[in-house]
Amino acid sequence: MRERFRCIARVVKPHGKRGEVVTVPVHGLPAVLREGMDVCLVPPLLKADRWHTVESCSGDDRGGCLVALSGVGTIDAASELRGRYLLAREADLPADFELHDADRLCGHEVADAAAGPLGRIAEVMRGPANDVWVIRDGDRELLLPVIDSVVREVCPAGPIAVDASGFLGDWGEGS
Repeated sequence: MRERFRCIARVVKPHGKRGEVVTVPVHGLPAVLREGMDVCLVPPLLKADRWHTVESCSGDDRGGCLVALSGVGTIDAASELRGRYLLAREADLPADFELHDADRLCGHEVADAAAGPLGRIAEVMRGPANDVWVIRDGDRELLLPVIDSVVREVCPAGPIAVDASGFLGDWGEGS
């Protein structure tokens, strides 16, 4: 089976004289870069390594992360990375990565154990404490926080299992 990769960050600018770069997450993802992670630079530089190891990483997903990559030791080398993207192996991403990947979640069906099918995820709203899924079924709309007590299981096939009992109100009574 071939390895799968995900684009997780974009290099915004160089920082300092030792070759660090500032990165920001892409596609509404949280910051998932961590020390020891192997990343692939795309598009690749013509005469440089495509693969690097994250040697250090600090910051947050709002203001960017300060990242040191193996083989990038000068400000000139870091400057060449501006505007490029970092890919990571899907196997190296956190276990809850799918919960924050709006591209893969939108359109996915959501079902509550008691109420049955609720609709499909139409949008993922990013919040300071947690994400919120906008679930739509016809003219009805439900906002569900993406927290452990609500989201039970995200399966690649079939509906996402949730416990929405505290958020349904008159959902079962029609619109």
